[in-house]
Amino acid sequence: MPGRKLKDSVAEHKSRSNIQVRVAVVTLSNSRSIDTDTSGDTIQELLEKNGHSVQARKVLPDNLKTLQTTLRGLLRNKKVDAIITTGGTGLTPTDVTIEAVRPMLDKELPGFNSLFMLLSYSEVKSAAMLSRALAGTIKGKVIFCLPGSPRACKLALQSLILPELGHIRMLLGSD
Repeated sequence: MPGRKLKDSVAEHKSRSNIQVRVAVVTLSNSRSIDTDTSGDTIQELLEKNGHSVQARKVLPDNLKTLQTTLRGLLRNKKVDAIITTGGTGLTPTDVTIEAVRPMLDKELPGFNSLFMLLSYSEVKSAAMLSRALAGTIKGKVIFCLPGSPRACKLALQSLILPELGHIRMLLGSD
């Protein structure tokens, strides 16, 4: 049975992917500081509660070049396996996270935004279509770009990122 083989393969991968992932959390905001970064706090708390560690935590202004420079540094950091950004994914002129990250991607995970919008719909209805969440890989590391709302971060982490983070790290190769 072809369906059974696929299910067994996914289960086998998941059984080998209980890996602690070292994550950098980057908040993009012109109005938040590390002390008022509730979205970054939400992400860090959920990661640590699920056995992962936060190796770096930064709050940056909404600036394309600053974000790209910061990401390049994090990508060189051998203590960082994954990056999660929050903020800068909206429609205002200062929202440039997607424009900064997308050209850097080696591979994009388009299903991430599709699933995030689907899950968001029950909470925010038609405003879910405004989501420009993004996920992909850069130089062997996974990156997730989330909206700046703590509620959106919690939804993305609990429903999508945490269930697959170790699996993704395993597929990309762990040290």
